[in-house]
Amino acid sequence: MFTIQTLNNISSIGLEKLPRDSYEVATKMSNPDAILVRSAKMHEMEIGDNLKAVGRAGAGVNNIPLEKMNDKGVVVFNAPGANANAVKELVISSMLLASRNICQAWDYVNGLPLDNLKTAIEEGKKNYAGSELPGKTLGIVGLGAIGVQIANAANMLGMQVIGFDPSITIKSAWKLSSDVAHVLSVDELFSRSDFVSFHVPLVESTKNLLNKERIALLPVGATILNFARDGIIDEDALIAALEAGKVNYYVTDFPIDDKKNHKRVIALPHLGASTIEAEDNCAIMVANQVKDYLENGNIVNSVNFPEVKMPRSGGVRLAITHQNIPNMVGQISTVLADARINIIDMSNKSRDEVAYTLIDIEGEISDTVVDSLKKIEGALIVRAL
Repeated sequence: MFTIQTLNNISSIGLEKLPRDSYEVATKMSNPDAILVRSAKMHEMEIGDNLKAVGRAGAGVNNIPLEKMNDKGVVVFNAPGANANAVKELVISSMLLASRNICQAWDYVNGLPLDNLKTAIEEGKKNYAGSELPGKTLGIVGLGAIGVQIANAANMLGMQVIGFDPSITIKSAWKLSSDVAHVLSVDELFSRSDFVSFHVPLVESTKNLLNKERIALLPVGATILNFARDGIIDEDALIAALEAGKVNYYVTDFPIDDKKNHKRVIALPHLGASTIEAEDNCAIMVANQVKDYLENGNIVNSVNFPEVKMPRSGGVRLAITHQNIPNMVGQISTVLADARINIIDMSNKSRDEVAYTLIDIEGEISDTVVDSLKKIEGALIVRAL
């Protein structure tokens, strides 16, 4: 029986992927095999020695202490792309909100007295004339699962789309429309874009990615869209650009202070993935990944471990998490050879300071051999599945 602790409300459709005859799922649990989480902050949590996996039902993992998980050999999964359509729809709708002055026009109508309403509307509408999206240039910083969907959708709306992502994956590149142009630097992207949308994680290299100097590169009247993370944009510099008329609108999903009240700021309450479909998709994806890891040792969509997926070809599978140091595979093989255990198939992958080895063996394996594997210096977690 595997034990799963949920730190937030996880979609019941996702939890149904964990059959109750082999999984115990609860919000309060000591030393679980795995944790499923959405936004709960785990940095101050005590991590039990039994924990093997953390599943983040979403993309960002800022709320999870990755270094601590690495030290304990805990695999952290996320659900990239599961909420991509939800974010895509919100970004497209936000460009329309800004280009057509919809929020301001709505406020105007709501503030009108009912007497002589029709005349007031006709007189005031000239103040909210906007522009259309076709022919405008959208610059996308980050062409992952979300960025690619936005790029393709904007292209179908008749926009010119350019993107910057020096680490674009082959998978994303295959999905990207051939009409989307790839620029060589963020500076070039900023200088050519009527709209800029960010879809990158918040790390040291992306902090204040849009700053005073780069704001100066933008065309006059550009609109900035932030549906990635707070901290990617220098908001003080951006507000100054709004005041000066350099930037037309700032649409953000992360309002943090009274900047939300600026007349050229459209602030939303972190709605990016807030759809029933996105929450279901994230929960299903991460539950399946955690289940496959616990039962078969396979790792897919981990943010801190290498991807290792191997079809089972033996009765028993060894899943060994260890430090990425020399001679680990040799020591593991020696222990098995001394026990006269034959290896049928094996996969070993590493990522930074951690490594992972899957081994299918013939026959059974005793607790004594498993204990010998655990005693190898550098071994973190040894499981016989």
